[in-house]
Amino acid sequence: MKLSRPVSVFLLAFGVWSWFVWISFVKNLFADASGLAFEDAGDPTTYFWIHLTLAVVSFGLGTAIGVIGVRGLLAARRAG
Repeated sequence: MKLSRPVSVFLLAFGVWSWFVWISFVKNLFADASGLAFEDAGDPTTYFWIHLTLAVVSFGLGTAIGVIGVRGLLAARRAG
């Protein structure tokens, strides 16, 4: 399957955007002072583990989608 340049750029941008958003989210998750992410004793809550899992999965998907975009751009460059 051959990707067009605009689709490849979109996929790459989506991958970069995903990393940007989820890095910000994870920073905020670790800095949470509301009591949602950590109990009074400092132990992580279920909320913390679920959202950290969502972030890790999103990092993986964002990376995979970004790599597909980069490979599409490189293939388009080689094709002419």
